[in-house]
Amino acid sequence: MELRNKLNQIDHRSYPAYKELRGRYDFKDYVLSIDHVQGDPFAAPSRISVWVKAEKAGFPPEFYDTREKRITVQDHLTRLFGREVSGGSFQAKGSGKSGLLGVSRCGQQVLERTALKIENGNITLRFEAGFPANGRTINARELEKMLFDILPVCVRKSLYYAKIDQNKLKQAVCLCQDQQYIRERLHGLGLCAFIADGAILPRESGISEKPMKGAVPFRTPDSLKVTMELPNMGPVTGMGIPRGITLFVGGGYHGKSTILQALQNGVYNHIRGDGRELVITDGTAVKLRAEDGRSISGVDISPFIKNLPNKKDTAHFSTEDASGSTSQAANLMEGVEAGSSLFLIDEDTSATNFMIRDQLMQEVISAGEEPITPFICRVNSLYTDLGISSIIVAGSSGSYFHVADTVIQMKEYVPYDITEKAKEAAKAYPAMSGEEESFPAFIDKRCPWPDMTLRKDDRIKIKTMGTSELLLSKESVELRYLEQLKDQEQTAALAWILKFAELKLMDGRKDLKKISEMIEMQIDKDGLESLFERGDVSSSLARPRKQEILACINRYRKLGEGRGGR
Repeated sequence: MELRNKLNQIDHRSYPAYKELRGRYDFKDYVLSIDHVQGDPFAAPSRISVWVKAEKAGFPPEFYDTREKRITVQDHLTRLFGREVSGGSFQAKGSGKSGLLGVSRCGQQVLERTALKIENGNITLRFEAGFPANGRTINARELEKMLFDILPVCVRKSLYYAKIDQNKLKQAVCLCQDQQYIRERLHGLGLCAFIADGAILPRESGISEKPMKGAVPFRTPDSLKVTMELPNMGPVTGMGIPRGITLFVGGGYHGKSTILQALQNGVYNHIRGDGRELVITDGTAVKLRAEDGRSISGVDISPFIKNLPNKKDTAHFSTEDASGSTSQAANLMEGVEAGSSLFLIDEDTSATNFMIRDQLMQEVISAGEEPITPFICRVNSLYTDLGISSIIVAGSSGSYFHVADTVIQMKEYVPYDITEKAKEAAKAYPAMSGEEESFPAFIDKRCPWPDMTLRKDDRIKIKTMGTSELLLSKESVELRYLEQLKDQEQTAALAWILKFAELKLMDGRKDLKKISEMIEMQIDKDGLESLFERGDVSSSLARPRKQEILACINRYRKLGEGRGGR
């Protein structure tokens, strides 16, 4: 075989000779492609792909005939290959990363990834391999063991329908259908979220996404019960959170923030056994919070902040060091720009002066001396005029009782509908929401110019640090407060998307909404792979939502401010 012959020829030569292996090789049941060879045994591993023809793979078309089902099957097979390959990793010996075999490590969420793609039944799997060496001398015998002994077994056990546990794959696809069924019916039922009875919301720990053992199962109050007839599970009852303004209250450690965290993650489908499989949230939902120090470029925050003492233009607000209130106002207006229909807010991570302004403060500091119109004064018109619902967690202030449509108390992780009780008690206190008025006109078209320094750079370097930060060239983009960013591979994808937008799309004429739509359309049509010009595709990218794409672009400190109008 050609590959064996090449291995024999380069054995014991210096490590760079491994580059002669680049190319495609027919293994009868699949085609192996060596796409990128690492520079030395201590560098980032080599990138390899496997292509299995549809007739060989044998997966029934009804398992991938919709986008959601296809992503679910891709996720399931990636997990299977990951389990198989973990046992074969480092069986081949040598220096540095010699013998490593690795593929994307999937978390609790089901995400679209470059690691595995199904197209017309054909399967493309991308993974990493550490080519073995003794020092910096090629050990071809160990690589031969990896490619001819270990890898074929992993491929056979994970990429062929006849060889896998077909029942578990069917369960994953059926769960996906049920999750999608709920998500598609939320709006028609007047809901922005649904939590099934029996769901396990608490997590194992602050650093684990797995369900907490012994946690209290979720139980719906009778007044908010909704029953849906799911395609596979049949009738499922749970709490339907109505569109409008919903307030979660209760004592500390009773589950308010836990339920909000479950809802913010409910924009994704989850794997079976997660406990939150049927916690389904409007897919456009955005978690809002204060974000001191963030960069803002040309955002219209005038509906909330204007008449600043320094006469700064808040209709085109820019700063390199935002305060809590200006950052939260910008996050909200950028959420509107990104097409969100639901905002999720926890008072613990919000700027107090952005959220409320009590009566005593109003009496001491007149309205004319205060540049901030608090969120409580806009939350109703945000829904009535823009159709954007709000779910708010509050533990120390009852101010939102006046404006909330639904008030839910969390008590020992169990929800109780206390809307009538809260409304009755609120009558004894003055409302802080002020007069009802329409949501003010605002500018929602920003047409950024590109960062020209990037266009002059032939070798733009990309680096990511978990889900908290990325580097494009030498510019850092802080993402740590984007709480719905769940996977470091999403961060990596954001870096490539930002690079693509800067080099290919930004021209001072297209607004950010148009740019995000073009990115979404391209990924829908050609996948994340289309972000790579030379075809050398990273095996470790996961698709972020449109909301996180725009949030990343907005945090790029060299975003060229452009102006548009409404």
